[in-house]
Amino acid sequence: MINFVIPLADWVNAIFEIVSFYISPVLRSLSSFLEIIIKWFETVLLWPPEAVIMIVIGLIVWRLAGKRLAVFAVAGLLITFGLQVWEETMTTIVLALSGTAVSLLFGIPLGIIASQNDMAERILRPILDFMQTLPSFVYLIPAVMFFGMGKVAALVATMIFAMPPAVRLTNLGIREVSREMVEAARAFGSNKWQTLIDVQLPLALPTIMAGINQCIMMSLAMTVIASMIGAGGLGLVVLESMQMLDIGMGTVGGAGIVILAIILDRLTENITKKQELSKN
Repeated sequence: MINFVIPLADWVNAIFEIVSFYISPVLRSLSSFLEIIIKWFETVLLWPPEAVIMIVIGLIVWRLAGKRLAVFAVAGLLITFGLQVWEETMTTIVLALSGTAVSLLFGIPLGIIASQNDMAERILRPILDFMQTLPSFVYLIPAVMFFGMGKVAALVATMIFAMPPAVRLTNLGIREVSREMVEAARAFGSNKWQTLIDVQLPLALPTIMAGINQCIMMSLAMTVIASMIGAGGLGLVVLESMQMLDIGMGTVGGAGIVILAIILDRLTENITKKQELSKN
């Protein structure tokens, strides 16, 4: 009988040990920096009275997406306050928005690079396929290995999990811009950079916004899983309800996540519609 063994686990562990040895000092500094930002963001949301935060968020949503969504946002936040998960809701907002921001910081530039270079797209495509098909729990292992338990590891895992849609849809949106528009810009003397900034990115914006929307939704979805490594927030409420088989507590945590998901989803959708109307 042939003894055929592929020691993939040993190879991966060896690589991670080598990488961890050389980059641990840098990662510790980065971890401290990210932890300061997360704590500051949480303090900003938790220090003022709840009514002040509701009014401020309502005004921001009103300015960006209209009165109806602003009323729903205030009502939704009022519900989370009544369910006694206000602090958990604010923590979830911090994790989701921080994870989204970092994902977009890397994802959109990578999408732009992929749209301008076919070789870069061919390299990125299998990496993104791997990232999107890998079980989400697996992302927790390297995050904990490099950053330890806590909110920073949760942020890193969320960022990696949520990044692929931003890369893919940025690349897709720019590539879908008609060749005639690009050639017209070149004919008027625009160089490649000017064409990208003034023509391709504005026309690709609806598709890019769809990528941002997906990025936010995946960040929220990851908050439940990231609670296993110390993320806290509404995900921890859901996790504890599973451990205690408490359906009521699970419903409370799930309701809070759903309210946030609806607010953020409608917010990005309305911003996209406003931008399209302003162009027309």
